[in-house]
Amino acid sequence: MPIMKALASNVAVRRWAYNLSGFNKFGLHHDDVLQENDDVKEALRRLPAHKVDERSFRIMRAMQLSLQKIELPKEEWTKFEEDDRYLKPYLEEVIKEREEKEYWEKNYY
Repeated sequence: MPIMKALASNVAVRRWAYNLSGFNKFGLHHDDVLQENDDVKEALRRLPAHKVDERSFRIMRAMQLSLQKIELPKEEWTKFEEDDRYLKPYLEEVIKEREEKEYWEKNYY
């Protein structure tokens, strides 16, 4: 039973931190606000076109809201439970490939 309490409190802390970050008030997802390093750029390149379009829409809307100094109505905020980590599988793949390439270059060239 202590494990269940620990898991429940971990989710509560993660939800609290998610809401504290503020990007959800503009309708953004977690992966929309990742710093665009080389790995993220490559993962975005591999993303299906409709996902890129959805991401672009969310970012443009957030920029417009920010310029107007307003937030979305609370019912339109991105909820912790509904946040789609759409970039995660692509990013993990890119990082794994880069690390494997670095390993081979270090050890065999």
